[in-house]
Amino acid sequence: MTHSSDLFVYFPIHPRNACWFAILLFALVASVSVAGHEPLRLDPANPHYLFFRGQTTVLVTSGEHYGAVINSGFDYRTYLDELQRNHLNLTRVFVGTYREIDSPHDPVKGGYTIDRNTLAPQPDEFLAPWARTADGKFDLSRWNHKYFSRLHDFLAEAGRRGIVVELTLFCLMYDDSLWQVSPLHPRNNHNDIEAATYDEVFSLKWPTLQAAQDALVKKIVTATRQFDNVYFEIINEPYWHGVTPEWQRHISALIVNTERSGRTRHLISQNYAQFSTRIENADPNVSLFNFHYSRPPESVGMNYALNRAVGVNETGFDGSSDAAYRIQGWDFLVAGGTLYNNLDFSFAAAGHEAGTFKYNPAYTPGGGSAALRRQLGILRDFFGSYRLAAMAPAPQVVRSATPEGASVRVLAEIGKQYAIYLHHGTVAQDQKPQYRVDEAPRSAHLILDLPPGNYGAFWLDTKTGRIIGEEVFAHSGGPRGLESPTYLQDVALSIRRIVRTLR
Repeated sequence: MTHSSDLFVYFPIHPRNACWFAILLFALVASVSVAGHEPLRLDPANPHYLFFRGQTTVLVTSGEHYGAVINSGFDYRTYLDELQRNHLNLTRVFVGTYREIDSPHDPVKGGYTIDRNTLAPQPDEFLAPWARTADGKFDLSRWNHKYFSRLHDFLAEAGRRGIVVELTLFCLMYDDSLWQVSPLHPRNNHNDIEAATYDEVFSLKWPTLQAAQDALVKKIVTATRQFDNVYFEIINEPYWHGVTPEWQRHISALIVNTERSGRTRHLISQNYAQFSTRIENADPNVSLFNFHYSRPPESVGMNYALNRAVGVNETGFDGSSDAAYRIQGWDFLVAGGTLYNNLDFSFAAAGHEAGTFKYNPAYTPGGGSAALRRQLGILRDFFGSYRLAAMAPAPQVVRSATPEGASVRVLAEIGKQYAIYLHHGTVAQDQKPQYRVDEAPRSAHLILDLPPGNYGAFWLDTKTGRIIGEEVFAHSGGPRGLESPTYLQDVALSIRRIVRTLR
């Protein structure tokens, strides 16, 4: 048997007893060998997707708030176990140039209303890349071996679980109070760093500050070169407060030049914008363009012609409902995106690294739960069942859809395999855009344009992974109607070409 989407064998299943993957029992998935593979990269057959350990992949997670390495009180093995248990394959980590101030119950300037924020470690638990001196300040000319030992072990443990790690090298300084707690601030080190203001930190304006940043980039890149499950993001949210395009290109070029002496080349990501916009003058060193809060996922279509991967590596400020984040993930990936990361505030240090923290929504801007992680694992597995390199967005497949107002997206290899997703979520334009979901039960009627052939159609409950309806049909070509079972919030439809049927 060969790994090909047009060799689908239909095996009848009772919907009450089936998980979605049972319908693909005879669909082959390429075997994966960890040893000897290149680092994560763009898929050579379809650069809109990623290629990792021998197969085309999407990256999906519901992860902690980026402090797993710098917060020494955080048990990252327990955290990574929870991701793996739910079939999630990504986490995002800040490297220690930036930390937050923990003041969730009484927010002040620089504080964030995030209860038990993992990116705001207690002072004695903050682990930075640089060594400390006797007075507690940093020496930017000496590295902290304890930090790099923890970073190495974190990457190794993630790699053993098949989890990719985004190492975000820098983060925007949102205001002066956050700049003042950074190790790079002149009052926190003995290295004669210039007195830059918080909106000049990433501007190439200050030579000594820039030299310290450059030295750190080189160190991080060389210290992680043996890991295949790492990619580098230049800076988090650079679209405010003076982060210049020239500085970002300087860092991406520095990564590339640092790796020239070795045999490995790691993928570089740029966090390009909040919401959706067209990428202008794309940096040739960047392979993955990440957006924040791209809902609806217009960033994918706007930039599809670039032939590079597009992701959402942060969402999570839409209240505590699981539906809002599940729907955003499905919608983005079926639109043709390759990466989805939800901020999961049920992860916290000191005993809640398995995502068991019962956060108070009054002190937490987003959501996250064990149920949501299971649901996003279903999403990741759904995509893992397809021959993704052959697929592309195909809105022309849908001739009509009812009820009106339903969002319908199609990803397809025409005539062979189709991933179709319907949902009832919208962005409400209030003081700050919020994602809201229509909770009414409903069924949908689709008229699809399909080539001649025999097909199996399977309706998937995105919350449970169960098949809630199936249909096998011979089609002479042209329009074909399909009726969904009753569903809540959203539903997915998998259509495969059938070559034969087993009874």
